[in-house]
Amino acid sequence: MGNQLKSQPNRRIYLETLRSMTPGQRLDKAFELSEMTHEALRVGLRARYPEASDEALHALYLERLERCRKRNS
Repeated sequence: MGNQLKSQPNRRIYLETLRSMTPGQRLDKAFELSEMTHEALRVGLRARYPEASDEALHALYLERLERCRKRNS
């Protein structure tokens, strides 16, 4: 892993930043990143399906989330 960190300086900074945070701060950051990911999914779906109703987009959103959950279990 040492060589990987040398070739990815941003990763090293990221890990150092995480290590300097309290557990509560890391949890808050995880929630923030999760919400950002969900919002990016919503925006992407709206861009891909501009004519879709809010209800149809929400159904697509839930379907995509379920697909991701199944892939990760």
